[in-house]
Amino acid sequence: MLFDWKLNAAYDSSMKKIYFLLMSSILSFGCATTNPPPTVPKVDLERFMGDWYVVGGILTFLEKGAHHAIESYRLDEEGRIQTTFTFRKDSFDGPLKKYTPVGFVHDKETNAEWRMQFIWPFKAPFLIIYLDDEYKATAIATDSKRYLWIMSRTPQMPEHLYNEIIALVTEQGFDVEKIVKVPQPEEG
Repeated sequence: MLFDWKLNAAYDSSMKKIYFLLMSSILSFGCATTNPPPTVPKVDLERFMGDWYVVGGILTFLEKGAHHAIESYRLDEEGRIQTTFTFRKDSFDGPLKKYTPVGFVHDKETNAEWRMQFIWPFKAPFLIIYLDDEYKATAIATDSKRYLWIMSRTPQMPEHLYNEIIALVTEQGFDVEKIVKVPQPEEG
């Protein structure tokens, strides 16, 4: 029985390494686009930290079937963004998936362009392309426009904010046909 547990632990560890390798590869290919989406003018990092519910986006194949997806950010003492991404696979009671990449502020003037490291030494560009004045809704994209995450501070994003983000990314040339909604629990 102990041997089985060690095998499962080793398997889980191997799967996480494979995930990070795949995410790094996915996010780094095609990043040399000549027309990345513009970022917001300024991000107050302290206000941006905390939990964000992923309500939709152009997701990676590894996020397919995500339910109750939450991206949590915490600024550490060295200025890195400690990130925890969790979701349930295929249903609200499906297996819990958890990933912990580290973010680095790339554009220190605006704080709106990060590099996300899923596995050393690879860092993928993450651009904050939408942020409402109250820090209740945001959109983050890769510079290639291949991936997009629409997020809210609450499980349900107000429809007018969601529509505002969809209009923005449509104007910026994202393939909005690929946007999917991520199921989130009803607020109660």
